[in-house]
Amino acid sequence: MRNILAVCAALVLIGLGVFLLERSRAGLEILDLRVGDTPATLMQRPGAVGPVVVIAHGFAGSRQLMHPYQITLARAGYLTVSFDFQGHGRNPVPMSGDVNALDGTTQLLMAEMGRVTDAALALDGADGRVALLGHSMASDIVVRQALADPRVEAVVAVSLFSRAVTDKAPMNLLAINGAWEGALRAEARRIMAEVGAQEGETTGHPGKGFARRAVAAPMAEHVGVLYSGTGLAEARDWLNLTFDRGHDSDEATIGGPILLTLIGVVLLGLPLAQIMPAGHAPPEIPPGAFWTLAIAPAILTPLVLSPFRTQILPVLVADYLALHLALYGGLVLVGLTLIGRVPKRAGWWAGLVLAGFGLLAFGGMLDRYVASFYPHTGRLPILAAILPGAVLAMVADAALLQAGHARMWRRLAVRLAVLASLGLAVALNPERLFFLVLILPVIALFYFSFGVIGGAVGRRMGSVMAMGLGLGVILAWALSVTFPLFQGAV
Repeated sequence: MRNILAVCAALVLIGLGVFLLERSRAGLEILDLRVGDTPATLMQRPGAVGPVVVIAHGFAGSRQLMHPYQITLARAGYLTVSFDFQGHGRNPVPMSGDVNALDGTTQLLMAEMGRVTDAALALDGADGRVALLGHSMASDIVVRQALADPRVEAVVAVSLFSRAVTDKAPMNLLAINGAWEGALRAEARRIMAEVGAQEGETTGHPGKGFARRAVAAPMAEHVGVLYSGTGLAEARDWLNLTFDRGHDSDEATIGGPILLTLIGVVLLGLPLAQIMPAGHAPPEIPPGAFWTLAIAPAILTPLVLSPFRTQILPVLVADYLALHLALYGGLVLVGLTLIGRVPKRAGWWAGLVLAGFGLLAFGGMLDRYVASFYPHTGRLPILAAILPGAVLAMVADAALLQAGHARMWRRLAVRLAVLASLGLAVALNPERLFFLVLILPVIALFYFSFGVIGGAVGRRMGSVMAMGLGLGVILAWALSVTFPLFQGAV
């Protein structure tokens, strides 16, 4: 009876979340476009006539991540076009050039934005006016593209960082940062100080000459700022002032419905885990051995790999991560072998069931509402390369955690050690591995979502292999679709 009630509660949460998410799109015309090789999405009111807003995501993002802004502006009557940058989402063309040179990758991304802008302005209903909106990495791209393209009448930069901003250009700029984005918020304050204003103030009037404003979305960080009602309203109102338009629409505050749906999928996995055959918990690892295996491999892995320049795969830092996971997992498993605690292979089939549930139920929801999760064929070699290391690391994780039976402090210790190990790798080679920092939230989300379901399967079956194999496949998949494809100098 308890499992039936849990399934019902999970389905209610999923149903409510999906209903609210789909309701946010109700009344909009949504079309998939291609601008050359670049996949894009048009959202607008049916028959809309008005300005165009071209919307760009940040590093390791995709157009789905920008849906809150796109839906909000489409509701307000704008023709909105979002797209996947080269190397991101379902764009089959890798990023290229030198990421550290302004005449390298930046120019290529600006050119791509220019092509999308051309296509957007050619759409039926476009009245010739255009604004650009970009998050994080794209905040620099939209600023520079506005300086290069005289057609651009307004820039909305979310999580702004760009050395191209001066006290005179771009002419019409709104900067939106999360209140918890300390360094970026300080930069926005500096930019405002150059024109004699403070955060929260407006200098000039959008659309009537020079105008600038910087705002902080309360209780938001680098990703949360994309779901902030404050940021969405500021962007809509700024563009309405720019183009002298009114509005009769609300902000697409879809963060809550997304969270409801994610929680529902996780909760659904817990009673489903009870369908698996019951087993016994593996014996607890003695404290001394546990701490040695939890800490030593986490420290040794980045130290061993730091002298080597790993550039095997056409993906930024994914080749290093594949080796890091493999070496970490291998060291832990060797240690377990030495103390006679080799994980048993029984339950591998349940690991595949776990992976299937995660990739279909959780992945399907993520792909539609949050970020690109289903890769194009060009990413399959990346998945194959990351998979062995991810499985080794997750089998090691499951073994240290007694297939989910370990006490809470042991679980926290193991997972924090993995994150700290990646942090140490960045500290040892910041120029080469800086982008690993941006992937840490993905791994943290993985632990809080898939990790909970995997733990339930492991506890039910007492199987290290079921938990480790399932989570390893999901982790490899998530990482292979997140890292940008890249060819060229780094």
